[in-house]
Amino acid sequence: MTVSAKPEPFSLSPDAKRVFAGLMLGMFVASISQMIVSPAMPRIVAELGGMDHYSWVAIAAMLVAAVTTPIVGKLSDLYGRRGFYIGGLAVFMVGSIVAGFAQSFAMLIVGRAIQGFGMGTLMPLSQTIIGDLIPARQRGKYQGIMGSVFGLSSVLGPIAGGFITDRWGWRALFFVALPVGLAALFFIVRNLHLPHQRRDAKVDVAGIVLLTIGLTTSLLATSWGGTTHPWTSATILGLFAIGFVALVAFVWVETRAEEPVLPLRLFTSSVFSWSAVATFAIAMAMFGAMIYIPVFAQGVVGVDATNSGLVLMPMMLGMIVLGIIAGAVVTRTGRYKAIMLSGVAIMAAGAWLLTRMDHTATQTQLTVAMVVFGIGLGMAMQLYTLVVQNAASARDMGVATASTQFFRSVGSTVGIAVLGTVMTSGLADAIKGHLPAAVLQQMAASGNGGGISAGSVLDPEKLKALPPVVADAVRQGLAEQLHEVFLLGLPILAVAFIATLFIKHVPLRETVHAHEDQKRHDVEDFGHDLLDTMGATPDEREEREPVPAR
Repeated sequence: MTVSAKPEPFSLSPDAKRVFAGLMLGMFVASISQMIVSPAMPRIVAELGGMDHYSWVAIAAMLVAAVTTPIVGKLSDLYGRRGFYIGGLAVFMVGSIVAGFAQSFAMLIVGRAIQGFGMGTLMPLSQTIIGDLIPARQRGKYQGIMGSVFGLSSVLGPIAGGFITDRWGWRALFFVALPVGLAALFFIVRNLHLPHQRRDAKVDVAGIVLLTIGLTTSLLATSWGGTTHPWTSATILGLFAIGFVALVAFVWVETRAEEPVLPLRLFTSSVFSWSAVATFAIAMAMFGAMIYIPVFAQGVVGVDATNSGLVLMPMMLGMIVLGIIAGAVVTRTGRYKAIMLSGVAIMAAGAWLLTRMDHTATQTQLTVAMVVFGIGLGMAMQLYTLVVQNAASARDMGVATASTQFFRSVGSTVGIAVLGTVMTSGLADAIKGHLPAAVLQQMAASGNGGGISAGSVLDPEKLKALPPVVADAVRQGLAEQLHEVFLLGLPILAVAFIATLFIKHVPLRETVHAHEDQKRHDVEDFGHDLLDTMGATPDEREEREPVPAR
């Protein structure tokens, strides 16, 4: 394998450095808001009620963010990034204020939905603006740093959430984001001035409406299926049916729209298509690990629930460190595919280590598996954004970057739902399989299962009330079901590896898209002048119009 020549020395201008600082703050405040609320949920429910709608605090932000991401990405291509990023920050802070002052659970959900709109704007545009500022060859280390922000927020979110809630109450969780958001707003408003050629085109309203309906109903069905409602219930089947019809209609509309919100031409690029598949699969595995490793740590290993926020730290530290190192290596060598393949393979090794654990596993074994998984994740995750941006044309930079974030969001939702179904579907039988016959007879006589469930080992009070033989049976049953969850991660990561293998290596650009656009416009202007000089008719000129670069 040949190694590309070392790139020319590159450094950001002082203004660009301040913009990058603002982007990091914006990314941090958006990503940590996804994690910071969970430790406070019991107190929120105790004060506002709404236990029946508990999951909506997370679902509302997730759904709105997923729908917003591709739409904002496309509109930023048409009308520029600056206004949308500033608007996203402002809307996010409005949502934080609404949630912080919520007097009912419904008002809290509305606040979280408004925050979701901000998240769906800030997270993809942070990556897109990096693509506007920094050539792809030098972009790896900056995207590695940006990726570390997500990892850091994943670690700090639950810890900060518990700390803030204990000292200042749950409302402070939403207000604490305001100073950070204002600082990001200051840096962006003052320093972000990107060159952009506005494209006045008819907004694809039909596409936006159909995409919103299709995604919302499909993601709701995926989130509720197997938990709130059975998979075969009329509610879930109806939501899937509406989502399918809306998405089919969306594809039909996109083939006829002047400026489609999600250009189907993106999928003609094998780099984009295979990156989308790999990103989707890696998100399934990543969020499955983030959700169910803490369950294993508390329910099987017996980690103290009060320190549950620290459970994922080994994985996230591995992700942060290797993300930065991988980005620096890509910048130095110009090679990325081998690093991505190695990262997915190492993730699979970490998932395999997780499958080797049973109810006798120690915290050391769990930590080793998480570190390996996190190292692989750090090597691979951010590079998919880099390769998509490198292969996309300037006119599609925003929507291509946002689509990568979109597939990651949808993959995480599907992963949590599918893996959750795997864990819960056979859990009761798995627990019963380790109970003595006498206990089973007593449970049958009581008619309610004796109140034994996975929650018995996750709730310290319930655990103390269980006889040791019963608590051990619950741990063994939970370990068996989580083994199935971790085992499913292997074929998912195999799909990610194969998709990555098919990604064509495209040399990283040495210039930013804005420079290339200016060169292309200069060539087009020269061609138009030449045609006019030669006396070309308007029809002849239109026939000879340069085809936009892809």
